[in-house]
Amino acid sequence: MMATCHCSRCRKLGIATFVFVQAKDFRLLDGSDSIAEYETADFKYTRCFCKMCGTALGEITSSDPSFPLAANCLDDPVAARNRFHEFVASKPDWYEICDAARQFPGHPHRD
Repeated sequence: MMATCHCSRCRKLGIATFVFVQAKDFRLLDGSDSIAEYETADFKYTRCFCKMCGTALGEITSSDPSFPLAANCLDDPVAARNRFHEFVASKPDWYEICDAARQFPGHPHRD
């Protein structure tokens, strides 16, 4: 599943669009020694980035069954398309949402 978060934290980290992956299906092929982590007490995930180039990776060291992976760090195309936008109430005025995905002012809710 792909989604876009418009909160200030995700925007500043460059991982606004992410894909949720199942940990059981994820395998890091190379570069684990180049992963750096940023941990904060007020957020669920530990943010990961590449120590070599600074690319935001998402939360690939998470121990959760699924976790967000920054779509911008993928080299190959993904079949997923944006399913929703969250924290649209925090979106900057200059950013225009140009797809038909559902929009939520905060975290998405289930109908």
